[in-house]
Amino acid sequence: MSAEEAAALRAELAALKAQVQTLEARLDAATAQPVPAPVPATPPLPSVTAKPATEISWKGAPEVKTADGWLFKPRGRVQVDLSSIDTPAGVTGIRGGTATEFRRVYLGVDGKIPGGFTYRLEADIANSEVELTDVYMTYGTGPLSVTVGHVKTFASLDDLTSDLFTSFTERAAFTQAFGFERRIGLSAQYKGKAVLLQGGVFGDNARDLTDANHSYSFDGRAVFMPKIGGTQLHLAASGHYRDPNDPAATNRYRARPFDHATDVRLVDTGLIDISSERGLGLEGAVLAGPFHAAAEGFWQTVKRRTAADPTFFGGYAEVGMVLTRGDARGYRDGLFDRLKPSKPVTAGGIGAIEVNARYDYLDLNDAGLVGGRQQVALIGVVWAPIDYIRITANYGKLWLDDARIATATGDRDYTADTFGLRTQIDF
Repeated sequence: MSAEEAAALRAELAALKAQVQTLEARLDAATAQPVPAPVPATPPLPSVTAKPATEISWKGAPEVKTADGWLFKPRGRVQVDLSSIDTPAGVTGIRGGTATEFRRVYLGVDGKIPGGFTYRLEADIANSEVELTDVYMTYGTGPLSVTVGHVKTFASLDDLTSDLFTSFTERAAFTQAFGFERRIGLSAQYKGKAVLLQGGVFGDNARDLTDANHSYSFDGRAVFMPKIGGTQLHLAASGHYRDPNDPAATNRYRARPFDHATDVRLVDTGLIDISSERGLGLEGAVLAGPFHAAAEGFWQTVKRRTAADPTFFGGYAEVGMVLTRGDARGYRDGLFDRLKPSKPVTAGGIGAIEVNARYDYLDLNDAGLVGGRQQVALIGVVWAPIDYIRITANYGKLWLDDARIATATGDRDYTADTFGLRTQIDF
């Protein structure tokens, strides 16, 4: 092969090699897998804990609450009393001495309904027949609320304070004598930071309702309750007007001798005619740390059809001190509240201990009526081992003048002694 032929062959081989490389490049491009574009990282979603549809908590009893506003809680209390009264011969007889009783056995429920409604249904089953206590429904989403049902009228700090939280086993004598009780009615309340206004129109107690009963009353109460530093003040006034709406109506004003177990009333006006009655009450209290003091006075004027109009008076003054360090008597919404031990027995403490002293006065003598005058000096102690258990013991010395029941020798001015011991649990 000549040199020219060899050079031509090499040129052809170079051209062929270039064509093969071009074909291989095209083939590689056609068969290669596309590389996906990088995806930006997505930040993790924040952790969200879904609210359960129903929550169950414990507040002395199970409380069931739903996310949409329903609430249901059973409630109740049991109070067992041991009490005694010692009077001169001929006064109480077999209806005196020492006795025990189930003072109260309440069973009921509290609840809330979506839209701003709350309710309470409760009855006392301690006696042979069931007696309705609080039975009501309230509507209110702000400071103003409206209530319809069977409730206490707005008459007195001592009467409106729950019997679970009173200083002694019995309330002031005038609350009995003047007939303070629950009545069926319509009422409204305004509650501000330092002001509480309450008022309503009422019929009669549920057990007294009959076709012939058409009585009505108007009751109102205004409370000023500022808190200055650590001191809670309480100043209040209440007004009452009741018309029996019966031309033949009668009433009697009387009180037990600070012992519920006896049905003897040593001060008693007997039945008197009545066309209407009106009352005025004044209240004052202060709570400063473990110390508290309270006083009330109430004037009840009876309008009569056939005689002069008497004005009866009752009141009390009280002081108390919680002895256990860090504990104090409770106060809420114009009323005394629960004594809560900061060191209950369940935490190795002794609970809360409170001592109280009171002077109580009731005068049912006026305008020719002689119902008697009763004075009581009381001293008592309260022990709350835990929030929902409470034991109360008290002793009282009574002085009676113009008593309804005379002694065996005919004396109507004498003294008596009372003692009360209560064990209670509530939930």
